[in-house]
Amino acid sequence: MSVVDRQAIHDEMDRVVAQFRRLVRDASASELSRRSDGTRWTNQELLFHMLFGYLIVRALLGMVRTAGRLPDAVGRTFAATLNAGTRPFHVVNYLGSCGGARVFHGGRLAAKFDRTVASLHRHLDAESDTALEREMHFPVRWDPYFRDVMSLADVYRYGTRHFEHHRRQLTLP
Repeated sequence: MSVVDRQAIHDEMDRVVAQFRRLVRDASASELSRRSDGTRWTNQELLFHMLFGYLIVRALLGMVRTAGRLPDAVGRTFAATLNAGTRPFHVVNYLGSCGGARVFHGGRLAAKFDRTVASLHRHLDAESDTALEREMHFPVRWDPYFRDVMSLADVYRYGTRHFEHHRRQLTLP
């Protein structure tokens, strides 16, 4: 992976942090309690879910570092096993964001987002080119932005893709 690609990932995350701060800062209580477009979440719950996407990236990094070293057949079997658990994953994903929004909101939500992305920046800077190219199979039924095989660099980009998707579903001005 080239320095330009790393910088592009950093720039994407920085852009999203600034956007997230504005969304949280400018939204009124009534706007936050309004339903989002195309989900069962309120805007507040969806904002937490957007943070959750970056929290998931942190967990996925360790999985790719480990599972990416396994034989391809093992990785495919692991992804298939995770795909089999899609329904419980979606329930936990939904309820987790409902609960998370009750704990993290306003300045606390923005601060958690800032810390999470800052951590991802530090991890990205510490990755070797070889590590960023390591790949593993993913459970494609879990998320529309998961592909069958993703590299560690793809996982760093995933948080921003997830964010951008859900940004369009917010019903905030």
